[in-house]
Amino acid sequence: MDQANSASEQDLATVRILIIDDHEILAASLAHVLDAEPDLETVGIAGSLERGLALVAETEPDVLLLDHRLPDGDGVEAIGGLRANHPAVQVVVLTASGGDKVLVSAIENGAAGFVSKTSGVADVTSAVRAAAAGEAVISPEMLARLLPRLRRGQVQGRHSLTTREREVLDLVAEGLTNAAIADRLVVSVHTVRNHIANLSTKLGAHSKLEALSIALREGLLSDP
Repeated sequence: MDQANSASEQDLATVRILIIDDHEILAASLAHVLDAEPDLETVGIAGSLERGLALVAETEPDVLLLDHRLPDGDGVEAIGGLRANHPAVQVVVLTASGGDKVLVSAIENGAAGFVSKTSGVADVTSAVRAAAAGEAVISPEMLARLLPRLRRGQVQGRHSLTTREREVLDLVAEGLTNAAIADRLVVSVHTVRNHIANLSTKLGAHSKLEALSIALREGLLSDP
């Protein structure tokens, strides 16, 4: 009985991943790398946006690795609609050159972050696990570079964020993980996750990065 419970718990902890990329060899290699990990499982591979969106509906993955250039459309532009229909899916954009315009657009559309197509095995698996855990998959250096390029606004008070939620947002803007924010505020990681979940709901955001984008647009953050 204990073994059955242990197996069940392991199944629940497995991160399910879907890959949408028209480069068959790359997609297959990513799947091979991910499936080699005991807590990761690839549930499908698609070479087009249309097929990929259909597979998202069929498989309901935890994490979607999405190429931004697909033969039948722009993956980044599809993120908003995808997240609206499947809010639990965390989207990590696969980047080749990583131009700032594409990255900024991905953040504003609700991506959880980015992973380079040239990344090593450890970077890919870490990115998937981080996205599944609700973390922003982006380095503090890249975040600092991109924040000033996000659309900014001056309208304040539209969202009723608490003082602590604003404080958490500012720390997210510094590129801190949930654990690091918990250390800074001397609270539990669970408390930080609750704050992020609450402020994301208030902002209508599907990821930490999208929450930052909306907060900037609504004038809720200080200058980065």
